[in-house]
Amino acid sequence: MDAENRETLVVSPVASGDPAIGRALWRLEDGRKRTLETLNGLREEMVDRHSLDENSIGTILYHIALIEADWLYTEVLEQELDSDLAALFPLVHRDAAGNLTAATGYTLAQHLHRLRAVRARLLEVYQSMDDVEFRRLRSLPDYDVTPEWVLHHLTQHEAEHRGQIGALRSALEHL
Repeated sequence: MDAENRETLVVSPVASGDPAIGRALWRLEDGRKRTLETLNGLREEMVDRHSLDENSIGTILYHIALIEADWLYTEVLEQELDSDLAALFPLVHRDAAGNLTAATGYTLAQHLHRLRAVRARLLEVYQSMDDVEFRRLRSLPDYDVTPEWVLHHLTQHEAEHRGQIGALRSALEHL
């Protein structure tokens, strides 16, 4: 590979008050960049389609955004979801059987807007956070958690669903 086409793979921390937070936010943002690359060129009619017992791509995108908002507000901020973000989630998360509620009838642009809105709020919160708050243990009824671990979890959660989206997209394109 020539020098002109050589990639440089480095972590470029997101601006924040603490370098560790900036690096964790970079990992989260890198994951989102990869999710958007997986969605690049997705035909609109594929958003609500699904294969066998799989959720649709739209349902998975709704779920990713909802989980990110829920962890940000419940675990990190320890408060109810702000009304402007709550308005983006009119559907209950799961049905009586525990399955994700089908988030159909939304365009890809609407799903992407929801993801951007939640992410903007998350970045706003974390970028203003200091190291002490980043590592402060929150005690919830079933577990204790830090905002640092929440970022780790959200990064992993989106990566797992990005793989699911990629596999589903590939299957749907070959139907």
